[in-house]
Amino acid sequence: MIKTIFFDLGGVIVPFDFKRAYTRLEALGSCPASEITSRIRSTDLVYQFESGKIAAERFVEALCRMLELKVTYEEFCDLWTCIFLSDPLLPDRLLADLHVRHRLILLSNTNPIHFEMIRREYPILRHFDDFVLSYKVGALKPSSKIYQEAIALSGCRAEECFFTDDILSNVEAARSHGIDAVQFQSADQLEADLRSRGLL
Repeated sequence: MIKTIFFDLGGVIVPFDFKRAYTRLEALGSCPASEITSRIRSTDLVYQFESGKIAAERFVEALCRMLELKVTYEEFCDLWTCIFLSDPLLPDRLLADLHVRHRLILLSNTNPIHFEMIRREYPILRHFDDFVLSYKVGALKPSSKIYQEAIALSGCRAEECFFTDDILSNVEAARSHGIDAVQFQSADQLEADLRSRGLL
């Protein structure tokens, strides 16, 4: 019997588009939008930030220096969070219905700038009992550590947990820990998977 349901955040509950931020970054600095991704990926800054190894202020300072930006910390946070679209990918009633019988836990690779904004702006997160966040745990999916933390927090066995994530490698890692997991493709698909397991 499934007792706890883990949900990924970005790409499952909240939609996002990094191009929205890159366009704004280009307008504020000298780095063209087409080069922003490669510059960021040439470092491990995002990994360090999302695994909690560097503070938000240090991350912003380093990224602004790399992209030749002259903005305040608050201005950067505003543009860094503009990637998120307003309407959630899942209907509120789905999480409300699940929460009647199951413990809901968010299991996400994220950072404090993104998560603080999302928690403030997306009321749908009120349905969650707890959060397992990479920057708090010190590890990102698909690392074993973050799944072990999630299972421990659930208070039940791995086989009593269900997980959905839009990234297949994260789903496969969850399965390797004994968690029943499916790749998220749409709200309709997820609802069908949940119903087939008797979770709705």
